[in-house]
Amino acid sequence: MSIELASALIPIGVLVLIMLGVPVYAATGVIGAAIVYTFHGVPGLGLVLQRIYALAIEHSMIAVPLFILMASILERSGIARSMYDAIAIWLRNVRGGVAIVTTIMATIMAAMSGIIGGEIVLLGLVALPQMLRLGYDQRLSIGTICAGGSLGAMIPPSIVLIMYGLVTSTSIHQLFIAAVVPGLMMALLYILYTIVRTRLDPSLAPMPSQFENVSLAQKLRMTQGLVAPILLVVAVLGSIYGGVTSITEAAAMGVVGALVLTIARRELSVRALAEALDRTFRSVGVIIWVTFGASVLAGAYTIIGGPNYVAGAILGLDLPPLVIIIAMMLVFALLGMFMDWIGIVLITMPVFLPIVTGLNFDKVWFGILFCINMQIAFLSPPFGPAAFYLKSVAPPEITLTQIYRSFLPFIGLQAIVLILVLLFPGITLFLLR
Repeated sequence: MSIELASALIPIGVLVLIMLGVPVYAATGVIGAAIVYTFHGVPGLGLVLQRIYALAIEHSMIAVPLFILMASILERSGIARSMYDAIAIWLRNVRGGVAIVTTIMATIMAAMSGIIGGEIVLLGLVALPQMLRLGYDQRLSIGTICAGGSLGAMIPPSIVLIMYGLVTSTSIHQLFIAAVVPGLMMALLYILYTIVRTRLDPSLAPMPSQFENVSLAQKLRMTQGLVAPILLVVAVLGSIYGGVTSITEAAAMGVVGALVLTIARRELSVRALAEALDRTFRSVGVIIWVTFGASVLAGAYTIIGGPNYVAGAILGLDLPPLVIIIAMMLVFALLGMFMDWIGIVLITMPVFLPIVTGLNFDKVWFGILFCINMQIAFLSPPFGPAAFYLKSVAPPEITLTQIYRSFLPFIGLQAIVLILVLLFPGITLFLLR
């Protein structure tokens, strides 16, 4: 079999298996094993297994289950509700204030945990009933929750950034620094969109009345709900940016901090801790299996020289470098409609990264572009996991179709940030200089 034929058969084979209902990790693993065995026999399979082992024992990989555990513990505490009330009381007289509060809350939660599913579920439980009760437009409410909840893919300590750094041998510390401005830009765009839409059409967000005639002393007392989240964010991100700890050590500090805060609030029980551990094990199990399956495919394709073949073919077309990067963005968007982000990073990066470096683009900048694409993918049908997370806690009368329609303007806002970062790399890189 030639490398040209293998390059054509791999995506077709994976797509066919997925359409037949085969799990992604099994589809990628089987195709990868078949390819490497065809070219190199049993010794080739040994090389692929070494690749999997090297990824599994990577020290930074420990940060993934630790951040998931931290988020799972926080999800079962009342910290999110206290934070919500603390922000809401100050924005009670602002039209669309509850939606703005939801976005701010989502941003802080993203900086605390770095995962997405838990944030959307929490916001769906805390914010969605509040907005619907106050008469907020259903589409605005749903879009705000899911778009805000997906900020965990972008804002450090993002697990997407951690996996990208591990797979591409890029500094996770630099990725975290580079992601700050684009992540905050996206959150700010959501807030500006809410303000403009509710000013143009006040019926989308009636003025709330639950915090009328609140004294300054009451405001300050409720603001205490912000202390715990801010302390946790400072402990985790401050230690990383300050160079005090590694990513893994900061994740461990985050777990300890979440436990201490939950104990201090007298909200930690054996059952809650068991549920948090159960969710962590299940989430990590999915990540590990998808990682192993995609690593087999990526490793097999690398061993047979696929990335060099694709890089040479694309660079030989003599296209403008920016056009090539845009084509990669389109591939990310297409794959994001059908695949999990873990599989996408493991499958595409061995092929795309040699092209990116060959065109003298920065790996950190490209990583931020990838993360923005994955944030868009979280909202993109038909896979769009954000919709399924929200559907699990939304009222039964809200359908998946209605949820996906609510995403459209927010996908547009995400695309704006993607274009800005694509055209102006300094947005991501100026903090590194």
